[in-house]
Amino acid sequence: MTNDILMVRIYLSEADHGKRKTLMQEILTLLQDRHAVQGVTVFRGIAGFGANGEVRADDILRLNVDLPLVIEFFDEPKVAEAAIALLDDIVPGGHIVSWPAKRYGTTALPLKRS
Repeated sequence: MTNDILMVRIYLSEADHGKRKTLMQEILTLLQDRHAVQGVTVFRGIAGFGANGEVRADDILRLNVDLPLVIEFFDEPKVAEAAIALLDDIVPGGHIVSWPAKRYGTTALPLKRS
């Protein structure tokens, strides 16, 4: 059994801040409390660079580490698109990407919807 989902990926850095907490924490709170999306994972990169070309890397000789973060989640397209609409106001422009995908199998736990 399959069903259509929308995968969403958000590119940030550890130094990105929201209004009250880190931007990563604000995004996780929004996705859990306001949208109850089906799955969220945060990946911490060991190196990367953005549009300005400055390389950020996990190096023992660097004191100020600002590593890349990737937040990825998925849900039914309608739910994921509603979450993207809210995230668009707090995430830097061009840092959210999405693509259609299929989920295989059945979910083991009932989904929590507000």
